[in-house]
Amino acid sequence: MSAVIRTPGGRISLRVETRPAVVAILLAVILVVVMGITLTTGEFELTVPDVLRALVGQGSTKADFVVNTLRLPRLLTAVLVGAALAVSGAILQSLSGNSLGSPDVIGFTNGSATGALIVIIVLQGSMTETAIGALIGGLVTAIAIYLLAYTGGAPGFRLVVIGIGVSAMLLALNSYLITRARLQDALEAQSWLIGTLGHQNWDQVHAIAFACAVLMPTGLAYARKLSMLEMGDDTAGALGVDARRARLVLLTVSVALAAVATAMTGPIWFIALAAPQLARRLARPSGPGLVTAALMGAVLLTTSDLAVQRIFEPSIVPVGVATGTIGGLYLMWLLVTETRKNRA
Repeated sequence: MSAVIRTPGGRISLRVETRPAVVAILLAVILVVVMGITLTTGEFELTVPDVLRALVGQGSTKADFVVNTLRLPRLLTAVLVGAALAVSGAILQSLSGNSLGSPDVIGFTNGSATGALIVIIVLQGSMTETAIGALIGGLVTAIAIYLLAYTGGAPGFRLVVIGIGVSAMLLALNSYLITRARLQDALEAQSWLIGTLGHQNWDQVHAIAFACAVLMPTGLAYARKLSMLEMGDDTAGALGVDARRARLVLLTVSVALAAVATAMTGPIWFIALAAPQLARRLARPSGPGLVTAALMGAVLLTTSDLAVQRIFEPSIVPVGVATGTIGGLYLMWLLVTETRKNRA
């Protein structure tokens, strides 16, 4: 069901699908509520007016420090990383036609981890250099998987299978790198591999915000072509879509979003796999549903981070522990569901 919105005079019209729009609004409301709870609760509790005054620079010194230095950078990073991972997963799942087509399943995330570990253990680089290494590692892994999977126009299923194999090899390489490291480097590397939002600052917020501002509009601009690619390359070509070029652009956007997100926080599992599917089940869009996927990813990651902060307080538990646990359960459910569908 859809509605058409027209400007006065009817010169411009926009068709809006009702159910996806309602779901997007609900997810946005939930996200705002979670953000409000995150900013006002904790060891130092604040009221909503306290937070608003701190945001505009008129709060007390303590409130300004708690909001603008401790809580807000971490919260905004969670919102942007969650959205980036979800959009990355939505694009990959649509391109591959497989619910397992996720950057953390088919090796892109492990490739980013390999790049970061090389910087930490071999080069002993800084946090900025670690982020750059993660970005390069993810992109190189994606290029290798793409060349192996799409030679001769192979179907999306092959992308998933080859990606899982590459992911397993990279996981073994990452374990080897840690065993060969000095104790301090190994501890630092293992801490990064868990995935955490605990050490975020405004530089990281600006970096992920810039990446999202560049990459997400490109993904949205190609959303219609992505819908056509879901019908097959031949059908998309008949409708005027350059399938090879569109697929390459979309894959680049997906990989870059996943690599940048991983570079900022370390590998955070489950979000890219589950957020697009949950959004689709709720919104039932006619296309890939990138907007609802982004909102779902932001809600899942901010809620998970809020949970680990408040439940385990004052202990520091990385959000990757929570998402990894939930993700493992979700993956088992998904595999059982897919197996039953194939038998039917």
